[in-house]
Order: sequence, then C-alpha cells, then structure tokens
Amino acid sequence: MKDSRILSTFQTVSHARSAPASAPELVFDTCQAGVVLRAVLFVQAVVAVAALYGAMGAWDWLGRMALFTGAALPAVLVWLLAVCALRRWLARLPMPAQWGAGVLLGALAALYGCALLAWMGLIQPAPWLASAASGALLAALLVAALVWRSKARAPAGATARLAELQARIRPHFLFNTLNSAIALVRAEPERAERLLEDLSELFRHALAETQDAVPLWRELALAEHYLAIEQVRFGERLKVEWSLDENAAQARLPPLILQPLVENAVKHGVEPSPNGAVLRISTQRRAGVVVIKVTNTVPAGSGRRGHGLALENVRQRLRLLHDVQGRFQSALVNGVFQVRLEIPI
Repeated sequence: MKDSRILSTFQTVSHARSAPASAPELVFDTCQAGVVLRAVLFVQAVVAVAALYGAMGAWDWLGRMALFTGAALPAVLVWLLAVCALRRWLARLPMPAQWGAGVLLGALAALYGCALLAWMGLIQPAPWLASAASGALLAALLVAALVWRSKARAPAGATARLAELQARIRPHFLFNTLNSAIALVRAEPERAERLLEDLSELFRHALAETQDAVPLWRELALAEHYLAIEQVRFGERLKVEWSLDENAAQARLPPLILQPLVENAVKHGVEPSPNGAVLRISTQRRAGVVVIKVTNTVPAGSGRRGHGLALENVRQRLRLLHDVQGRFQSALVNGVFQVRLEIPI
C-alpha cells in the first residue's frame, strides 16, 4: 500500500519504546475512576442501611449516617489509594495472599476512620474491634467484586479471538486471498509473497495467546496486514488514508479490537460500491486520552446494514478493560460512517 512505509516506521519506533516484559497482573486494580466511584457508592449504601438500626426518626437517621460516613468515607478512600499505590507489589503475590492483603488493608483503613472520629471526640469509647471487623468484611466484598470483574474479561477476550479466527478462515475470504496470490505468482511473484505473508500474520495474531491489553501500534500493524490483502482484491476501489500520532502508540486496548472495525468498513463501504470507498484510520493523543477514529464513505442509497454484533463486541470489551474511562461512539453522518474510541493513557 502507498502508506505502508509510514505505518511500518510508526510500528518500529513504537516497538523500540515499548515497555519491558509484563509483570503479573493485579486482579483487583483500584486505579480506575469507575472502580473508585462504585466502591464509594457501595460503602455509602451499606452505611445508610446500618444507620437505620436504632434510629428514632428521619433526623436521627441522617445524624447517624453523617457520623458513620465521617469514618467510612475516609476509610474507603484510603483503602482504594493504598491498593492502587501498592498494585505492583501486590501483583507479585499469589492469589490468596492478594486477597489477604486486601482484607488486611481494609481493616487498617477502618481503624484509621475510627481514629478520626475518636480524635474529634465524636465517639466514646471508640469501637476499635468492630471497626476493624467491618472494614475487613467490606474490603473482602469489594475484592470479591473486583476479582469477578477481572475474570469477566477472560471470556470476552476468548470469544473475540474465536470470532476473529472464524472470520479469518471464512471460506470465501481464504478463497479470494489464495486466488489473488495464484494470479500474482507468475506476473508479480514478490507481491504474491507479500500477500501470503500478510495472510500468515493474520492467522498468527488470531491464534496467539494474548494478554488482556496490547499496545495500539500492534493493532494498527494488524489492520495494515488485513488492508494489504484487501487492497489486492479491490485495487483502486479501496483507498486508505492513515493519520497516526506516535505519541499514542503505547495506549492499551483489548487485543483484536481494531481489526473488526476496519473489516466492517471494507465490508459495508468498499464491497457494495462499484466506485469503492475511502477508509481513514487516525490516532491522536489529547492530554490523558488517545482518540482512535475509523471512518469510511458509504455508497449512496445503500440500504445494507449489519447486525451491529462487531460494534457491540468492541463496546463491551472496551468497557471491561477501561470501564467509564473508555468511550465508544458510532454514527452515520452525511454519507460517512465513523467509529470513535477514546482510550485513557
């Protein structure tokens, strides 16, 4: 492709700057804004229910809830910050030890909250044992919820890899690709060799065991291999434009999440149009987020619409990895279909 050198250079530079071998992952990472919000709301709900016991009326209940919140809110924030700050150390521990550390930190955080109220003279005598037990119990519940959330990513990733493998070995895709290679063997052997290399790279990515997240430059390289194959098939009908920001190279996103968007653009933009379509892929780093756009022109009067399964899969996997910090939008405006992803750095 015309822009192949640009993407290859981008990939090489990004690979040279990539991080070293990944360490074991902390299954209950609390550094995400969505996790913090849900944890605070959960603890506040528990406080509200606990304040009902012994309350003589609405004002008494509000007073008790305010008192309990004065201890619970600082405690839960300290617990979240401590787990986030210690995540690299905690990730080296076996799973039972991670659970134990989370519960122990919860007890210590609750003691801190109790100490604040005792220091201000709001509770006498201070219920140290009850506070520590309550903090440990709430921490255990939070850890269980976060571990469940982490495990929920694995089926989504496995399903996506399976769907990707199935898409890549569809008979008509293989048939068209191999026929294109056969036609090029005698006339343009070097081009036929590159075509087969691109096909081999697609299979390697689909079959490889991947992590929960990969750098953006890898996803862009995979999209380039796919488009190189389709370029042979559609020729001038497929016009590809790249606009890549090197500073966005290390953004982390679920594996095999970009290629289905590119495939959709070819399927619904280029394939049904006798004149072809323009496909644009752009990345840009803006402050603490990376914006990824995949756009394609749509044939006039085309009524062909997909089921949206690929888009929904991308949306769900992005939510699992980045929670509320990751955003996904798609829209058809003035004959151009655009998919926009926002990935936190």
